[in-house]
Amino acid sequence: MFTFALLPSNRSLTPAWATRRLRPLPHWLAIALLALAGTASAQIGLGLAPMREELNLAPGAAHSSVLTLANTGGDKVRIMAEVLDFYLDSMATPQFGRAYPQEAEFSCKQWLTANPMEMELNGKSQIPVRYTVRVPAAATARSYHCAIGFTTQPTPDDLKRNPIGLRTAVQIVAAIYVVVGQPALDARIQDLRMEYAGGDPSNAGWRAVVTFHNAGLMHFRPTGDLEIMDAHGAVLETVHLVPLPVLPKRDQSFVLPLKLTGVTGPYTLRARVDLGGDEIQEATAFVDPSALVAAAKPHP
Repeated sequence: MFTFALLPSNRSLTPAWATRRLRPLPHWLAIALLALAGTASAQIGLGLAPMREELNLAPGAAHSSVLTLANTGGDKVRIMAEVLDFYLDSMATPQFGRAYPQEAEFSCKQWLTANPMEMELNGKSQIPVRYTVRVPAAATARSYHCAIGFTTQPTPDDLKRNPIGLRTAVQIVAAIYVVVGQPALDARIQDLRMEYAGGDPSNAGWRAVVTFHNAGLMHFRPTGDLEIMDAHGAVLETVHLVPLPVLPKRDQSFVLPLKLTGVTGPYTLRARVDLGGDEIQEATAFVDPSALVAAAKPHP
């Protein structure tokens, strides 16, 4: 059973850890990603600042700024830059690519240029990368998103030493959000549930899933807490939502691993979330974990 309510605005309900809209990118974009198979070298590493830009621009406007790309390793690296689309998948994991047709309505990739697009960095050095966003005069009011990705490539010396074989590539990404006009926020908690993730149900085999519905044209980042309560209302566990973006016109689920052990139930899940509007949204769900375990077992 799932219930949903709107509470009067009370910003004190937003915890101090909450990342607000103009702060640095959350950790999911701050980690260099292994892009190719191979053994990672301790000498390969990239740093980037800032890793998220949030821009409010009018139709026809242009904005230029600078990213600082650093080679944090000790060896020389060759780096290729490219403009990218991105989205979050069903597990709230960011996916970057050269083109995602489903993102075309909200992509700013065609507006974005960067210079230089190819560079070599000595060990422990850095370089400025200038980017420009040019908003078309016909752009409609909504939020758009795109990215600049930087990926290591083998240098000529690398190819001479090892012309054949697998190599490791490291990619780091800066996300760009462009808000045109004043699109309204239209968001709510869509669903709240508990799932049996398999394994021993008495030893951390559980996760909670909070799904948000973004019916509007403006992205948002939910902040708040999820509480697990026993039948007497005592709080057994509290999980903080990591404020990842919920992009426009979609449902986005946040999967929260739980530490529950010795599961008996029944439980009440309660989420209290600030979506950036004028109220705190609250949702509750009543869960019988034994029924979930029974449903997950194969039938004879």
